[in-house]
Amino acid sequence: MADAIVDLVGPDDLPTIVALYNQIFRPNRDVDSFRRRFRGRYNVLMLMARLGEEPVGFFIGFELKPTVFFAWFYGVKPEYRRQGVASQLMEAVHSWAKQNDYESIRFECHNQHRPMLHLAIALEYDIVGMRWDPDRGDNLVIFEKVLH
Repeated sequence: MADAIVDLVGPDDLPTIVALYNQIFRPNRDVDSFRRRFRGRYNVLMLMARLGEEPVGFFIGFELKPTVFFAWFYGVKPEYRRQGVASQLMEAVHSWAKQNDYESIRFECHNQHRPMLHLAIALEYDIVGMRWDPDRGDNLVIFEKVLH
């Protein structure tokens, strides 16, 4: 298992997060698309996982409602997957959410992202619904974990 360092990062690190996003997901996005998504959001949280000095993964989320934190994106570069980096990011988010008085964490995942589906179930997330994603023409599985 990798021993990633997970750092809380701020707006100045957004270009690095976007570069990681573009190495992991398609279609590519630019920094402004992330900034637009953050407008009007409360408690935006950005974390970056690194091995040594190399950024290898990230997390972005924000408050969905006063008791629920929404995990917008998790991502780990393909060559660093299956080493526990995503688990370490998720554990860091859970810890932060508990410290900030959130009762649960919610995220959505496309059915074809099997590793993330498996990780969610392994970390005791519950499937709480489905949602149609008109941008991708596919269903999203909605997961939620109650933080005790």
